Amino acid sequence: MSTTSATDLRDALATIVGAEHVLTDDESRERLSFDAVTVHRLGGRSELAGARVDAVARPATTAEVAAVVAFASERGIPIVPYGGGTGVMGAVVPVRGGIALDLRRMDRIVEVSREDRTARVQPGVYLADLDAAARDHGMMLGHDPWSVPIATVGGAISTDSVGYRASRYGSMGQQVRALEVVLGSGEVVRTRALQRQSSGPMLKGLFAGAEGTMGVITEATIDLRALPEVREFASVGFDTFERGYPVVVRLFDIGLVPALIDLTEEPGTPENAAPCILYLGFEGYREQVEAQHTRTMAEALSAGGRDLGPGPTREYWETRHAVAERWRDHTRPLRPTERWKEQRWRYADYLHVAMPVSRVLAYKRTCEEIAARYGLDIRESAVWTHPELFSVFVRSTQGENGGDAATLALKQAVDAMLEEALRLGGGVEYCHGLGVKLGGWAEREWGDALLLARRLKRAVDPNGILNPEKLGL
Repeated sequence: MSTTSATDLRDALATIVGAEHVLTDDESRERLSFDAVTVHRLGGRSELAGARVDAVARPATTAEVAAVVAFASERGIPIVPYGGGTGVMGAVVPVRGGIALDLRRMDRIVEVSREDRTARVQPGVYLADLDAAARDHGMMLGHDPWSVPIATVGGAISTDSVGYRASRYGSMGQQVRALEVVLGSGEVVRTRALQRQSSGPMLKGLFAGAEGTMGVITEATIDLRALPEVREFASVGFDTFERGYPVVVRLFDIGLVPALIDLTEEPGTPENAAPCILYLGFEGYREQVEAQHTRTMAEALSAGGRDLGPGPTREYWETRHAVAERWRDHTRPLRPTERWKEQRWRYADYLHVAMPVSRVLAYKRTCEEIAARYGLDIRESAVWTHPELFSVFVRSTQGENGGDAATLALKQAVDAMLEEALRLGGGVEYCHGLGVKLGGWAEREWGDALLLARRLKRAVDPNGILNPEKLGL
């Protein structure tokens, strides 16, 4: 544990990044100690609501990042990389205090190559800005999560974020061509921007989804996609999720993978609307889109689906970033402790589990049984981007009238659902990372592979300063 005083820490950081880029006031320390997680979503780690970094450093270059990390490593001071602060699992919560490394000054788009279909960018670039730059060259960013207007490239890689087009282009980590990373010693490592190499482990993959525990990303080369010639939408209604799910599986079986695919059931839907809708988006060259659209509708309608037209999916598509825009304009300006006065997530939660196709429907039934046992409503069940990726949104039937008892029942139900996911050979989170909210499940999530992951952690971060106590590392 470091014995560096607050004054010495501030002065040392000032010599590296400049005094104006070292923040130690209470508000800055609070803001940079949390992402979009709420106090009610900290689960069994509610004591971390009082966690604070000791200082915020705002580097502008890889050299400055390396110098800060080397200084911290020598003194055993924790480092927590910070991007857009849009995570919902508390991955940036400083369990041991330390330095928040705010990377938002590193926001330069270094190069966009139309011919190579890549962009080289610093980690603080917002996804929306990268996509806009790509479109100036007739391309687009394939990664398209709800948080495009507010999330940064570095943060999206560090949580291996999943977006609306992941069925076609993969997660953010799968769209990374190369990385520049500062290791826990302060050393800088660069992987090569090759489409493929067959020699050795793919080192860029060590940092995707690592939540800043393996290194600090300081530059990334990202794959871009040519803008599609056409885009078409379709929507299919089903009476139940169970009727629609085999259609999703069938499409993947025959290799017909739409750019957008989301099967969502919302119990309690009015009788004149479909309780379960398959949202579909096709994009690419014209003949491909026409063929995919025609065959998909034939499969869906033959399975009992009802053609709802393009309208529901078009609306879904056009409003997909609205939550992020509201968060940017109305929530982010508030300090975390002010945001937490909103009680919504005290009585509701959502799970995103990876599950073998053969177990999804059985798991859905079990979740419904667990919810009923604990007095919860299932407001939504869905598979998103792949038939193996199942999501469920649950809420207490008592709401604010339930008080602490409803909060406890929600936690017990969620724990039971996660236990069942693991028992069936699944994982506890496919979309947002574990953070502190699900960090206690890391050993079960990793299994025996955690032994290797911990050895790799010691190799790249010998003094254990990089976002300690995350991912079971």
